[in-house]
Parts: sequence; C-alpha cells; structure tokens
Amino acid sequence: MESFDYIVIGGGSAGSAVAGRLAVDGTRRVCLLEAGGRNDNIFIKTPGFMPFIPEKSNYRYETVPQKGLNGRTGYQPRGRGLGGSSAINAMVYIRGNRWDYDNWAAQGCTGWSYDEVLPYFKRAEANQRGADDYHGAGGPLFVSDQTAANPASHAFVEAAAALQLRTNPDFNGERQDGFGLYQVTQRKGERWSAARAYVEPIREQGNFAVRTDTLVERLVIEAGRVTGVTIRRGSKRESLLARRGVILSAGAFNSPQILMLSGIGPAEHLKAHGIAVVLDRPAVGSNLQDHIDYVSGWETQSDVPIGSSLKGTLRMAAAIVEHRRKRTGVMTTPYAEAGGFWTVMPDSPAPDVQWHFVPAVLEDHGREKVKGHGFSLHACVLRPESRGTVRLASPDAAAAPVIDPNFLDDERDMATLRAGVRLSHRIVETPPLQAFGPKDRHPVDLADDSALDALIRSRADTVYHPVGTCRMGSDADAVVDPTLRLNGLEGLWVADASIMPTIVSGNTNAPSIMIGERCADFVIQAERG
Repeated sequence: MESFDYIVIGGGSAGSAVAGRLAVDGTRRVCLLEAGGRNDNIFIKTPGFMPFIPEKSNYRYETVPQKGLNGRTGYQPRGRGLGGSSAINAMVYIRGNRWDYDNWAAQGCTGWSYDEVLPYFKRAEANQRGADDYHGAGGPLFVSDQTAANPASHAFVEAAAALQLRTNPDFNGERQDGFGLYQVTQRKGERWSAARAYVEPIREQGNFAVRTDTLVERLVIEAGRVTGVTIRRGSKRESLLARRGVILSAGAFNSPQILMLSGIGPAEHLKAHGIAVVLDRPAVGSNLQDHIDYVSGWETQSDVPIGSSLKGTLRMAAAIVEHRRKRTGVMTTPYAEAGGFWTVMPDSPAPDVQWHFVPAVLEDHGREKVKGHGFSLHACVLRPESRGTVRLASPDAAAAPVIDPNFLDDERDMATLRAGVRLSHRIVETPPLQAFGPKDRHPVDLADDSALDALIRSRADTVYHPVGTCRMGSDADAVVDPTLRLNGLEGLWVADASIMPTIVSGNTNAPSIMIGERCADFVIQAERG
C-alpha cells in the first residue's frame, strides 16, 4: 500500500492551500487527491471565457425542488478539478465582515475572531496595492484591481453615490459597507485560482504527489483513527495509507458526502443506504446555508454594455486577440465587476445585502442566451436564517448528493431580499444608469409586497456560496472542533467552507483559502504536540 504522511482530499480553494502549505518545505510526504482534472487550459485561465468553461470542470449539481421557489429545482455549479470553484468563479476577492468572525468566536469557535483570522488572510494575499494593516503583499494568492471595467460598471458606482450611498475602494479594509469596483483574484490578466497559487509552483517536488481524476470513495478507519482512503481511478480501486492524518477538503457538498459514505453521519440515514455506522453524527450534512440571490435585469438602448449584436461580437473578437497577445482588455472581465454592501433591515449588526453588478444581461445563471445589450444587478441575502441539508442519494461515491438549501423557508430572508431588490431598482433609476436607456426585463409593482414576492420566488436562486455542513464549534454536536479536528476520531481534519458555523457576509472563496491556511497550521501544531 502506498503511504504518505498526509492525504488531502480535494484540490479546491481550501485543499490547495492546505496541501501547498504542508508540502512546500519538503519535510512531509503529501498526497493531494482531486476527482477532476488539472484545469490548465485557456478557458479556465482567461477570465472572459468564464461562460465557456468546459462542463468537465463543473459538477453542475441541482437541488431538490424548493418549496420557497415555487417548487423549482435550483442550479448549483461547483468547481471540479484543481482549483475547485476558484477555477470557475467570478474571481471576486471578498473576505466577509469583521462581525462574522467575532460572532464565530462568540459561538464557541475559539481562535476565530476577526483579529485572529486577519493574519491568515494577509499571509495568503499578494495584493497589487501593497501591504498595510489589512492586506498582505507576499502571499501566493494574487489580488488585483480591474484595469478594463465596463463604463456601465463605473456608472453603477456613480449611481449608488447619487443616492448618497458611500463609495468604498476597499471592501476588505476598515469598513465593508459601500459600493465600488471589486478586486479580483487575477495575475497579469489571467485567473489566479488556488491551485495556481499553492499547487502548481511545487507540483514537481519529490515529496508532493498530485493525483487528478481520482475519486475518493471512503475513508479507511481503524480503531478510532482515520488511517487512509480508498480511491477509484477508472475501473481500478486501491487504498492509500496516511501515516499522520487525512485532511478532508471536498467542499460543502462533497465533504459531508464522503463522511457519510465512510459511516460518519445521521445513523438512520446511513443505515437506509446500507452503510455501517461508525459515528452517529446528526450534524454531518445539516446546517446548510447559502446566499439566496435575485437578479434584476435591464435591456439597454446603449451598446456599451457587453451583449449579443454585430458590434458586440466584433468588439469581443478584437478583445480575444488583445488578450492572447497582451493579457489586457475586455477579456480580463470577471463579469461581476462592481457591487457593494449595505444594511437594509433595522436590526442588522452589519451589512445584510450584497450586490453584484454585471454589465451584461444574465438569465438562468447565464445559461439562457439573450440578444442585445444590457446589465444585471444581483442582490443577495448575506446572513440567511433558512437552513438546509445535504444527504446521500446512493452509497456510490460517484453519485451526486441530495442538496436541499431550503431557500426562503424563513420569512426574514424574504423580507431582506425584498428590500434589497427595491434598492437595486432605486440605484438603476438614477441618472448615471438611466443614461444607458435601460428597460426592465421583469417589471413589477415594487410597492406591492405580494407581487414582488411572487416575482422573487419565480426567479431567485443561489449566488454559489454553500457552507456549514460540517459545522465547527465547541459543543458536543459540532462536527469539528476549533482546530478543525473531527470530533470522535483521530487523524482527520476538515478544512473548507463546510466548517463555517454561520455563513460569512460575502463571497466565500477567500474565506475558504483562509480556512485552508489555518488548517495547515493546526496540523503542524499537532505534529509538535
């Protein structure tokens, strides 16, 4: 049996960080297992090709029918391959709000306050603006300002200012609230995924084995300790030994799936699938949280926004040539170019809605093709009260899990989203965006709660931030403790967005990388006793 010091399951945002940090000094033999491929192609690397990323790099999950969304199934894209979702996302670099992490600490997650996680964000970061009290400049994750944002995106920031909503040049600095252009995880005009940051620079080191196209079927557990994994590559099945431990970083859907396939989870559910129960842990796969999101869309008379027309096609063709030659221009777009954070409910301790402005019309996650030009404005509920689950559909590790975010189950989420959508329309009604001649694609009487709620339930869906299914805490029911060790077994850590007790107020890629950075330190500290 081939053996390693550590096996890391999942080469996504957190897994890449864990594996890279453990392997980089050459003193540990580390194996990184990833179900997908290397993700080393033009469609991944070129930001503007995001709508054309190959299907093999996306799990393309679906939810169960959502009662809060009129019985519709939701779309749940998840990255497959090295980099995970950081290889297919909109590259927006957001950490969340100070309050999020202080609240984790208050809930019993000792060591996870904002002041305690900030050094890990800074350690990961290579911000082109340089180092300061809130940012790092020497890390592996490149964070850049946009250089070719669409004029409509600049107009969005001006439109918010016209409503006396503050302009914020740094959402990750002293204050989160306000509106502005997002910084992005790019380097020299290319996507900079977690794998490019942590894995690719050291993948040829002799102590580091990177196994792609490798499906983890289950953990090997002996006498209360995780000692390895069983994997499948094609039709070949084998086991790998982990002398010191396993780090599970397969994401908010697949980490609980692997735990349950290994006999760790709700006992009755496991028995129903013929899986022997190792640990009865009802919290595994529970506590699913995600940012419910509504996309307002406008067609424009102006052809300045990105769109489908002869002029737009010729402009994009020229942009592709420019990017291939110089790595500059329109093809560096993250699409979600601008946005902001604001408080719309009176009792919120921090901004409760986030906006993403896209200088193009989006329908059904961009899967529906729309002719002409326009822009879209996402509004998402930052701290939803609704909770869902992840469960097994089958004891086959290759089968998709059963995903139920339970969107809009709590009326407070609808109230927040309703207020956010109304503010979206107020922003678009200001002169800077009216100059583009916008026409609402989904008109509604904004003063009518029932009509607005009906529209939201007919069109809302995720903005791709599932978390919480392997919750961290100090209580007996928590899946992992504050050092990310699995409660009840030795030799296993979980490190990804699944460990979040509550969802952060923003995009989840940077926090997932921070979690990976922290886990590597916890593992090294455990070595030292």
